[in-house]
Amino acid sequence: MNHDWVLYLAIFSCSFGISIATTPYAKKLSIKVGAIDQPRSRSMHSEPIPRMGGIAIVFGFWAALGIAAIFMPDVRTPQFLGFVVGALIIVAAGIADDIRSLRPGTKLLFQIAASLVVIFSGTRVDFFVFPFLTVLDSLAAPFTLMWIVGLTNAVNMIDGLDGLAAGVTTISALSLLVLCVLSGTGLAVVLAAALAGSCLGFLPRNFNPAEVIMGDTGAQFLGYVLAVSSILGVFKAYALLAVVIVSFALALPIFDTVFAILRRFLAGKPIMTADRGHLHHKLIDSGYSHKQAVILLYVLSTVSGIIAIVIAIQDARAIMVASICVAVMLMMIYIYRKRTH
Repeated sequence: MNHDWVLYLAIFSCSFGISIATTPYAKKLSIKVGAIDQPRSRSMHSEPIPRMGGIAIVFGFWAALGIAAIFMPDVRTPQFLGFVVGALIIVAAGIADDIRSLRPGTKLLFQIAASLVVIFSGTRVDFFVFPFLTVLDSLAAPFTLMWIVGLTNAVNMIDGLDGLAAGVTTISALSLLVLCVLSGTGLAVVLAAALAGSCLGFLPRNFNPAEVIMGDTGAQFLGYVLAVSSILGVFKAYALLAVVIVSFALALPIFDTVFAILRRFLAGKPIMTADRGHLHHKLIDSGYSHKQAVILLYVLSTVSGIIAIVIAIQDARAIMVASICVAVMLMMIYIYRKRTH
């Protein structure tokens, strides 16, 4: 496939520009409708803060896709329509939650509805292989449902520090973008580019100390787009290694969520119950500052993204270079840790 790099750059730039320009208005809208995050026992804020800033990310994303719709026939398909309808459901649920705080069960129903729209529009994981288990097509729909719902909640769970979800999603989206370029799936590249740009545009006012946070409107939307993009661009192209590659590309939200579920299950608590056991909480409790913890998690996400790309390339020289990069990053983390403690 011949990639249109000018189009990709235009989409990234448009989503970035619209997001950074509309974030102040999203902050004002949050205040006007009463979408304010009040300090709680597990909250990292000591003062109330507007929490529906994710509207700016959504605006930036859809503005960029408006450009893509002019030039790409891939956006005029039933699969893309299903993605759009599902996204509208996710955003509507996020807005309602940011304003009125929906029950976890209600949010889950919205997420399932959005996922089913995507599945019935024709987007699903048709085939993949675990190390010792081939998953048949009959399980494609259930796995796709779990994947979209799971990742939608995963990004929401890591949205606990200023700039964390936006920054990690930017890194994950850029990793997916590279993987989708390698696999030749143009639509997934467009989705990843628009998502990366809109998140990066939101980050300046969301990084610590944040003026506004994205709330469920943003966090659930980010997880949903990452989930659908990975299905279109990674699971379709890397059948034998898809699970491994995606797990590294989206490592932080995936593994943090898995450990959270196991932790709550073993403690006999409902898995949807919020707690202070996430990785970012552990870093803060161990002595890292807010910014230090976020930057460390950025580095870990970058490392895991590099590993995903190297696995996809399957080239000895690339593996060597990536191994050196990973070793240097880990050494920097170790030295930084020693100097700050």
